[in-house]
Amino acid sequence: MTTKTELSPTARESKNAQDMQVDEVLIPRKVPSLCSARYGIALVLHLCNFTTIAQNVIMNITMVAMVNSTSPQSQFNGSSEGLPLDSFGDLSKAPKSLSAKCSVIGGQFAIWEKWGPPHERSRLCSIALSGMLLGCFSAILIGGFISETLGWPFVFYIFGGVGCVCCLLWFIVIYDDPISYPWISTSEKEYIISSLKQQVRSSQQPLPIKAVLRSLPIWSICLGCFSHQWLVSTMIVYIPTYISSVYHVNIRDNGLLSALPFIVAWVIGIVGGYLADFLLTKNFRLITVRKIATILGNLPASALIVSLPYLNSSYITATALLTLSCALSTLCQSGIYINVLDIAPRHSSFLMGASRGFSSMAPVIVPTVSGFLLSQDPEFGWRNVFFLLFAVNLSGLIFYLIFGEADVQDWAKERKLTRL
Repeated sequence: MTTKTELSPTARESKNAQDMQVDEVLIPRKVPSLCSARYGIALVLHLCNFTTIAQNVIMNITMVAMVNSTSPQSQFNGSSEGLPLDSFGDLSKAPKSLSAKCSVIGGQFAIWEKWGPPHERSRLCSIALSGMLLGCFSAILIGGFISETLGWPFVFYIFGGVGCVCCLLWFIVIYDDPISYPWISTSEKEYIISSLKQQVRSSQQPLPIKAVLRSLPIWSICLGCFSHQWLVSTMIVYIPTYISSVYHVNIRDNGLLSALPFIVAWVIGIVGGYLADFLLTKNFRLITVRKIATILGNLPASALIVSLPYLNSSYITATALLTLSCALSTLCQSGIYINVLDIAPRHSSFLMGASRGFSSMAPVIVPTVSGFLLSQDPEFGWRNVFFLLFAVNLSGLIFYLIFGEADVQDWAKERKLTRL
């Protein structure tokens, strides 16, 4: 016969205190985001992306001035004055080099694997990736001005100096994980670690190449990124040319108009990350949030571009649609571009670089195909270019909506090796 023993008030209070401690471990406590270590790292990555892309853009801006000033037929000068304005049309080729260089951002995803709580990854990645847009805006807006006033070498001195500062910040601020970070608060460290407890983690293991190649979610990300880069390349390279040929206004001659889409996209990209995380707090499924962000970043932008030939209005309306399309397209930062962190966090760095490399084929193909369509049919060539853009964009989006996932894949989980 057993008897039930009564706990004394002191013992009961002690047990309740232990239960509360267990609950605090299981339920991550919310810590302030401002002035926190993880958002400081996001800001450093933002500045690094800013510098990386800005240096690529200024290469295109200053190329004409460099050739002119070093030409044997001309005296040395650091100005681009006197050059045909059409020469700056080479700036439209910037997306080719930008897309090729963007694969370096794959290494950043190894940081968010250990630093990004699942319900904050959208905003953290958006803050970091939006640095590329701010870099384009700054380089386009002031790069030409610096080249004409101070000389083209000062463009490299200024942006190169910013790059050195970012490099120094990287070595000082960036650490592998919160455990080894010396300036993180105890509450934030516990919050990040407890938030990532449910995430599958393991020691270094080789990438299962065959499983990756057979993974439809991976191919959906690659094809979705490819179709989105097709949209971005057409939007940046050919929409200004379209506005120039139809409305006889070259918006590249106006630095503010050229840079305006990027600063608006910078704002929308960061806001989109916060909205995605907000939806997660409202019990939306992770894959639902990723697909919503991808849809909003593809369909409205491509639909606005397709409508351009049917709008017989001023170039201001066309420029406004270009700006809106560019801004909406950045919502994909919270969708397809960070999906690899969801399905394969341990291999996210390599897979992000691979998907970016695959999508970088789009900026190479777009000028060839679009140029052919424009040369074959001068009257309806622009409509064909824009309809092809819509078809490619829609195809990649549909494939992602069907096969895209947000659960950690079996081949990305820890594999225990046994020896006989």
